[in-house]
Amino acid sequence: MTVASLTTDVTLSEPAARRIRAIGAAEGRPVMLRVAVEGGGCSGFQYQFDLVERAEDDDLIVERDGARALVDVVSLALLKGSEIDFVEELVGAQFRVRNPNAKSSCGCGVSFSI
Repeated sequence: MTVASLTTDVTLSEPAARRIRAIGAAEGRPVMLRVAVEGGGCSGFQYQFDLVERAEDDDLIVERDGARALVDVVSLALLKGSEIDFVEELVGAQFRVRNPNAKSSCGCGVSFSI
């Protein structure tokens, strides 16, 4: 049984789905956003975002409006209940994770602590 069939505790916002679809259209191929948590950053953990063409067997697949994001089984415990979002601000545009498990995060929103 894959993680995708076990849980859907991570969601994808409409702006994130729209951005993933736009990237795929610009590249002329379907892409998925891989979201992972790694040790490091100024707060202890940091989010890693990558564009990939294929899911791994144990990935959670999060879908919205034809867009897909992937979360590996190791990162899932730290991302439970999170929303993957895309924000556009004066300082730039980026994917961001709204993580209810994070006790604190850095100013850029890429690193967090539990």
